[in-house]
This record gives sequence, structure tokens and C-alpha cells, in this order.
Amino acid sequence: MAPLKKQHYDIVIIGAGMVGTSLAAMLLERAGSLNLRIALLESGGIQPKAGLDAYQPSFDARATALAYGSAQIYQQLSLWDKISQRAQPITQIHVSDKGHFGATRLRAETEHVPALGYVVENKWLGEVLFEQLAQHPNAQCLSLFSEAQVQNINRKDGVSTLTVQTVKGELALSADLVVMADGGRSSLREAMGIKYTEQPYHQSALVCNVEIDRAHQNTAYERFTDTGPMALLPLKSQNKQHLCGLIWTVAEDQLDKMLALDDAAFLTALQQRFGYRLGRFISAGSRVNYPLKLQSAQEQVRPGVVIVGNAAHTLHPLAGQGFNLALRGVAALTEHLFNARANNVALSDYKMLQAYQQTRIGDQRSTLGFSDKSMKLFTSTNALLTLGRDLGLQLLDITPVAKTLFARSAMGLTSALPEFNGGEDPTNSQVGEDAK
Repeated sequence: MAPLKKQHYDIVIIGAGMVGTSLAAMLLERAGSLNLRIALLESGGIQPKAGLDAYQPSFDARATALAYGSAQIYQQLSLWDKISQRAQPITQIHVSDKGHFGATRLRAETEHVPALGYVVENKWLGEVLFEQLAQHPNAQCLSLFSEAQVQNINRKDGVSTLTVQTVKGELALSADLVVMADGGRSSLREAMGIKYTEQPYHQSALVCNVEIDRAHQNTAYERFTDTGPMALLPLKSQNKQHLCGLIWTVAEDQLDKMLALDDAAFLTALQQRFGYRLGRFISAGSRVNYPLKLQSAQEQVRPGVVIVGNAAHTLHPLAGQGFNLALRGVAALTEHLFNARANNVALSDYKMLQAYQQTRIGDQRSTLGFSDKSMKLFTSTNALLTLGRDLGLQLLDITPVAKTLFARSAMGLTSALPEFNGGEDPTNSQVGEDAK
């Protein structure tokens, strides 16, 4: 059998989830002027799109909390106008410790921003991103491969060769740079011998949407309980229903019991655990769950290889920072790749990729560390730790400077956001208008 003819690309992105497609959309911004050829590979199928005008939301649609800084990143891509059509602003965040006096409240008005963040349906965000890839003026620079499973990656003489299995047979691709955005269970990461640290929490996140009997007032709730944190995120109303997205941390030995409850019993348990601050829970959607762990790849860059998203780091859903951390990462990567290309530096250059990684270390450490330490602190039954955390929440609530620092961290604004659109200064007027 004759060897397959290789198709060469400057950048191959493995994984067309929200992180991979966001990266592809960023790269298209200057792909034409920088003469970039990009391939985006997805192991699953990609359904034909009916178009944004035909979009039909579902009661069970899963959603992601976008930090205010993430909204600004999508504003750079001129996508926020579309994304905001299904985005629910978060104008208040209420943090409390069940059974104790500790509580604090963050308000967008106090921080002089239109919203602290936004809650967006995952499916809608995906629709908007794929439409952007298809309709972008530089769309000819991108090749999309669906149902394409990467079998192996070999690197030789500064070029990576990928063997890809598709429904039409085996395909051979080559690339200067391979970006792995294939999720926390990345088999390729393991096949390449990239080790990672993993700390299981012996908990699972139980996720579903719930209907409440009154308006949520654009408020997100983070409620710490003795069995783990729970979050309720405001969602867009549907058919006059007031909806919230629930993320409930459940101990492993209690998960089967919680999943076995009928809707009425589940809502009763939820009401007892959360309380009545949001009113009464009157219906629940289908429940899904996934195990919780803290995971970090020990290598996130190699010559010609970058690992991003959940393949690079997985954290507790506390405060909803996982996707926002990943989005800031691929924005920074895009900025470095554009600068390298403009200065005739190879996209596979290890020093350049290390420089990118150095810019991400602080953000990753602080975000993962905050998530991990907060989860452990607020699930501790130690009396001194309990008193200390409640005093800390109360002190935070009455200290404007500390509250602003905490709010800016939650909004993803602790450092300057990367610019990848040619150095243009994006205005935030659209982000602001959509929150009003």
C-alpha cells in the first residue's frame, strides 16, 4: 500500500469543544495576514447547524458561567453581540456558610461593571463559535475534520506527523504545532508520556436545571454546606419559567442515593439543603454527574506541542473558574503565536512556548490553589477552621478593598487580558449594553 500523502498545517488543534473552537476563532482573526493554515479535529460527529435564528433552547440545556473578563475576550472576536442573546447577567453573587453566620455579597454596581459575569448555554456558545468559523472572512484558512480520531503523534525534524482515523479511512497530517484540547481524559496525553498529578476529592458534581417560584434577580449563589458546596446560577427565563442551573457537590457514597430519588424527593432534599432564600424549587430537569478531582499536567508545553483546557488542568467547579482559566490561556497562546509568526519565529519554537507558559503559571496556580483550598476549608468540621472561615467571610463583606480584590479575581481581571486582534483596543460598550 502506498504511503498516504500528508496534508501540512501550521497549527493542528485536537478537540473541537468550547476551548478548541474558541482557540480556532482567535487564530482566524489574523490567519489571512499571517498566512496561517489551521486544522481543527473533533473525534465525535459535528451536527449540521440549523442557524442561530432557528435555535431552540431546552429546559435541560447545560450552561457555563463566563467571567466578565471572558466576555471581554469574546468582545475582541466581535462575538459578544451574538453570545449575549442567550446570556444571563450575574449582577450579584451571594456566598454563605450553611448553619453559620459567615456570608458575603458581591455587587456589579459596587465594582462599577455592568455584570460580574454571565451564564450562557453551552450549546448556544458552541453554535455561535461554529458559525464564526464558517463565516469568518479568513474561513478558508481553517480545515475542520469531524469523526477524526488521532491514533498517534510522531515528531521528527521539527515537524509533527499525526495519524488520524476517519470514517473515510486513515488520514496523515503534519503540523509545525499541535495543540491538544481533547479534555481531562486525554488518551493522547498519556500515550505521549506526559505525566500529571491527580488528587481525587471523592465527590461528584450533580448538575441539573431547576425551576423556582420567583425571579432570581440576576443573583448567583455559592452555598457551603457540611457535605460540600452547592451553586445556583441564574438562567434565562423560558416560557415564563424562572430557572437556575444547579451544581451540587455530593459525596461518592451518597451519589447513587441522590440519583435514585424521584423529582419530588430530590426537590425536597435540595430545599432542605439550600433553604428558601431563592424561594421554592418547583421542578427539576434531568440530572447528570461527573467525578471531581484536581488534576494538572506536569508538562504543558514541549517543542511543537501545547496542552490546553481540561487536558492541562482540571479543578473543582467551585466559583466556576475552569473554563474561564482555559479561555485566558488560549487567548495568551494566540497572542504569543501571532507575535512569533510576525517576527519569523517558528510556531514550534520551544523558547517561545516556554515564554507563553511562564505567563500562565501565576494565573493557574492562584486559580487552582484558591479552588482547592476553599473547597477543603469550607468542608472542614474543625471548630477553629469553621470560626475562622465565617469571620473571614464577614470581614470580607465589610472591607471594600478586600471585596474589590476578591471580585476582580472572580471576574478574571487580576491581570491584563491578552490582545490577539492586532492590538486594537476593544470597547466594552457592547458588553455593558447587553447587561442593562
